[in-house]
Amino acid sequence: MDIASLRKEFNTDRLDREELDDNPYAQFKLWFDQACQAGIVEPNALTLGTADQAGRVYQRTVLMKAYDEQGIVFYTDSHSNKSRQIAENHQVSLLFHWLELDRQVIIGGTAEKVGMAESLKYFANRLRGTHIGDWVSVPSQVMSTRRVLEMKLDEMKRKFKSGEVPLPDSWIGYRVVPRTIEFWQAGAGPLHDRFLYTHQDAGNWIIERLSP
Repeated sequence: MDIASLRKEFNTDRLDREELDDNPYAQFKLWFDQACQAGIVEPNALTLGTADQAGRVYQRTVLMKAYDEQGIVFYTDSHSNKSRQIAENHQVSLLFHWLELDRQVIIGGTAEKVGMAESLKYFANRLRGTHIGDWVSVPSQVMSTRRVLEMKLDEMKRKFKSGEVPLPDSWIGYRVVPRTIEFWQAGAGPLHDRFLYTHQDAGNWIIERLSP
């Protein structure tokens, strides 16, 4: 297979400045709603980029669990690599890539911890089996065999058999507060459209067209 020749031909209509909402959160909601309506599998999936103190960059896929004008929220374990890296460097990057719509949204900002009340509210709405799973795994920990996880899962099922599953101490949520939000729309040929929203100290956003 000639990997260099793998290329999709885009025939998407152009994106003009006049079509964009002045509020990037309103524009994100419009595109996210359209991704949901298009039947995209897990449209809330995003690539989270973090960096440690040494500047080494890491990426992984997480799921957005809430968003508003305060930012984008996801949850993880406080012992995970991503949590340790965020503790060292609050600057993160998010990438939503909706291939079916030929669109990307790229967000740069800082990650801050979500309050306990918000974390509890989200945790309470998760499926019971997922609750138990949150007590089983320590993300990124080296394991000798999968059997260790299976035994831990059986142990937690017995432990919480008769009651509610409490919030683990290691459960943590992060809100990414955007500093920049870029909307990328593929166009015919190489002429893709990119618009960058940049947050200003006064609370306003400036919008600039970027070269593809």
